[in-house]
Amino acid sequence: MSVISPATHTPAPSASAFRGRIGRDARSGHYAVPRRYRLHLSTADPACLRIAITHTLLGLDDACAVTVLPAVPDLPDGGYTELSPLYDASAHRYTGPALAPVLSDDWSGRIVSTHAPDIARDLARRFDGGRSAAYPCGAESELEAVERMCAQGIDEAARSAGSAAGDPAEALGTLLRTLGSLNSWLVDRDHMIRDRITVADVELWVTLVQLDTVHRHHLDAEAVRDIAAYETLWTYARRLAGHPAFGGHLDVDAIARRHHAHCRAPAATGTAVPIVTWPDRALSGAYTAGP
Repeated sequence: MSVISPATHTPAPSASAFRGRIGRDARSGHYAVPRRYRLHLSTADPACLRIAITHTLLGLDDACAVTVLPAVPDLPDGGYTELSPLYDASAHRYTGPALAPVLSDDWSGRIVSTHAPDIARDLARRFDGGRSAAYPCGAESELEAVERMCAQGIDEAARSAGSAAGDPAEALGTLLRTLGSLNSWLVDRDHMIRDRITVADVELWVTLVQLDTVHRHHLDAEAVRDIAAYETLWTYARRLAGHPAFGGHLDVDAIARRHHAHCRAPAATGTAVPIVTWPDRALSGAYTAGP
């Protein structure tokens, strides 16, 4: 019987394997130092858009630089040529796509994390002394509930409702029930939780942007009219779009280019039914990268 070294079976690392965290002090390896770290973001991607908004809300332009990537990746696997050196330097024999978002360490030239929720939390907790209003103390369960509703009740449900596979009718029902619950919750409220903007608002707003700018085009007209009927929810979305931290990052044309670059499904009748007229990016404060 031959003996095969376990290293022979070690899989090549993937983008999801980069889960480093920014710690409290130098003992953690990666610790909060102004201008040490860099974000690599394409705001046409929802995960990157969430990080970009959070970065602006925290006022971290001077503390953490941002490299803005094109809306459409330039590599066939969905990765970016610009990010390939970082991935190569960070993992031996890396063969996966060089995806955004990336939080990199300019000191070492390596990736800290590609996990969007961790990146946003670490920016808030480490660079703001853990006092960030974006992540209110004791709100973890509320934030997780909003994330779950957005991921499963809206994004996943909308994707399934616009697909011929599975049970589109059931998925649409889930989507409409979720939107209805959120619409009722926001009556007489300006924000999802607490009395100020938090990452719960970032999560929901980006999800609603995706619903209107991407998922709507794969739903029928009746479904989109039902979605648009939740007036309180869409008024909330329009109001946040007027905030520079939100609207300043929104580029609807870029989202459309990214979507059409990889989606081959035909457009449905919902494309002709408008939900929101989003503000012109130039009017809401266009996003500029750090040095």
